[in-house]
Amino acid sequence: MGLLNKLVVSTLPIVPKPIVARVSRRYIAGESLDDAVDVIRSLNAEGILATVDVLGEFVETLEAADRQVELYLEALARIDAEGLDSHVSIKLTSLGLLLDEARCLENMRRLLRRAGDLGNRVRIDMEDSSVTDSTLGMYRQLGQEFDNVGCVIQAYLRRTLGDAQELARVGANVRVCKGIYVEPRRIAFIDRTIVQRNFVDTVRVLLEAGCYVAIATHDEIVVWECQRIIRELGLSRTRYEFQMLLGVDEQLRSLIVAEGHPMRVYIPFGDNWYAYSMRRLKENPSIAGHVLRAAVGMGPSSNGSE
Repeated sequence: MGLLNKLVVSTLPIVPKPIVARVSRRYIAGESLDDAVDVIRSLNAEGILATVDVLGEFVETLEAADRQVELYLEALARIDAEGLDSHVSIKLTSLGLLLDEARCLENMRRLLRRAGDLGNRVRIDMEDSSVTDSTLGMYRQLGQEFDNVGCVIQAYLRRTLGDAQELARVGANVRVCKGIYVEPRRIAFIDRTIVQRNFVDTVRVLLEAGCYVAIATHDEIVVWECQRIIRELGLSRTRYEFQMLLGVDEQLRSLIVAEGHPMRVYIPFGDNWYAYSMRRLKENPSIAGHVLRAAVGMGPSSNGSE
């Protein structure tokens, strides 16, 4: 299926938008904040936490970055007004990181201050390797000013265990995920087993150091190994959580929740859904097969391996 997925990726620009919409509907809450709130409310009713991502990374103007800030402020206010259990997750390129780092930093400060006033948290998402240093640098700076900010590291990067050790020294709040961006072998591990082992080693380093860790994966082997570490360390539910993407392997999600582990679901929404979907398909050819399934009238696979 790998070669077929790559073929689908190469022809994505000519895939009808309704087909992409059919595939993305499972993984994106919708275009509006109302859509996201409906999903959060439904998940909260099941005892599941949420984190919201307003789609729109890689903005091309500072005006677009300002609009993203306003959308996040609106989301934070709505979460508070409706008593929802949800944080927000932010990609720094959506706040102008590649245009003006100082402006991006001020945008983050504004959001963190407001989130703090509302008793909420903000997590800085990780993007491709070209911005790893600047993203972690901004997190470290903001972490000295705010206690309601977290970061993300990606287990497939060769540098990640070293980053985890540095973050462990400051007691960081960290989400660990595999990573979906296509990176060269000199930067990222290619072998799935190595990525799995690096993920588990990274989680162990952080948990043993007393960090709060969000374990973001749909890989049941990684889930099992991390649960084993949690048992070995005798950790309470207040020290960690599992995270999954909206619409991916809901059966595994239910199993993790049934075993008594805290679960948070990542909920993207916004009118930039098409660009997000196309980017995600191109960055992760394994998902592209869903496009073909949709095109021939088959439902999307429920399997996920991130």
